Amino acid sequence: MADHQRNAPRPDFLDKPTLTGERVLLRPVTVDDVPALLPMFRDAGTSRLTGSHDGGETDEARIRGWYDTRRDQDDRLDLAVVERATGQVVGEAVLNEWVPSNESCGFRICLVPGTRGRGLGTEATRLIVGHGFERLGLHRVSLEVYAVNPRARRVYEKAGFVAEGVLRDALLWEGERVDATVMSILAPEWFRHRGRPESAGHPRI
Repeated sequence: MADHQRNAPRPDFLDKPTLTGERVLLRPVTVDDVPALLPMFRDAGTSRLTGSHDGGETDEARIRGWYDTRRDQDDRLDLAVVERATGQVVGEAVLNEWVPSNESCGFRICLVPGTRGRGLGTEATRLIVGHGFERLGLHRVSLEVYAVNPRARRVYEKAGFVAEGVLRDALLWEGERVDATVMSILAPEWFRHRGRPESAGHPRI
């Protein structure tokens, strides 16, 4: 491609990497991580921020079954977020919804209650998004964030995601209609600022 150098002709999602930052380490998620991740599924506040109408998942057997198959997925990447200072699993970061013809993926990240506000999510976002562009050869990574979750939106902005538009009344939550903002980051943008747009002279608007 003319606008950036691709390192892989086709994303290899069966390669489950370990990505190391200053605060966090991302590694393949396993069924053994379920006990640490359960609070994330069962927290009412997390359900609201992510718009999970079915509430927190309470069936541990189903959750274990899901994570036991993550290593075999050839169209997505599920990584556990580990806080390096404590060695504790504090969440997950995921590239999903891969569209080969568009060289694009969706992105989501979720941390367990009590671990937010320490910069872990920002660094984890940069690590996995950087892997998507630099190793998987993606052109676009996108997400949706609800208006009730401004903290998450700020994390995405700090990593270089740009707001594209608003999905009006996208969520009905306990009688309140909530907008969602579509955000994305493109490969040429990533290779300009490597997930740090403000330090690269691209202030948040």
